Amino acid sequence: MTTTSTAPAKRTSSWRVVDIVVAAVLGVATGLIFVLWNGVGYVWFSAMDALTPGFGGLAAGIWLLGGVLGGLVIRKPGAALFVELLAATVSMLLGSQWAIETVYAGIAQGLGAELIFLLFAYRRFGLPVAMLAGAGAAVAAWVLELFTSGNLAMSGEFLVIYFASLVVSGALLAGLVGWLLTRALASTGVLDRFASGRSRGK
Repeated sequence: MTTTSTAPAKRTSSWRVVDIVVAAVLGVATGLIFVLWNGVGYVWFSAMDALTPGFGGLAAGIWLLGGVLGGLVIRKPGAALFVELLAATVSMLLGSQWAIETVYAGIAQGLGAELIFLLFAYRRFGLPVAMLAGAGAAVAAWVLELFTSGNLAMSGEFLVIYFASLVVSGALLAGLVGWLLTRALASTGVLDRFASGRSRGK
């Protein structure tokens, strides 16, 4: 008498060809979103900053989206960094007003999101983790801009307001939106070869 094993497939951190391809597609697509946001989002950023210096950070979350999407969809070490960095590179190549600093931001923001997924051992991908990843990317962006944007010279009040604004925006515009986009993609069946397509935001 024989039995058929029904054990679940072993989780692996190794990247498959399909992981690389989909991560690249996500990176390019997110980069195109960045290009659009470089105009629309920067107008919002400037308007909020004119209202109260530091509130401009409320508009920044979309620029943090790549790391969250990469982590949620691919669910492998390095995915958040890969997608955010590729998106930033596409944005730079298509004329971002921040030139090479766009790539620096992509590295920092990708690492910020990556750290959150690492803290959960790449095993938790629900809404709270997605929002934490967006917030993590925001914290990394805030630290980077102390040096690249001269924010070290700004007042303590500005830095606190900007930090809070960035974190809220990262949690909502990158974390929540990234989680919703991942669920929307999963519902179409295009992510069926990924755990993200079979476990709908868990």
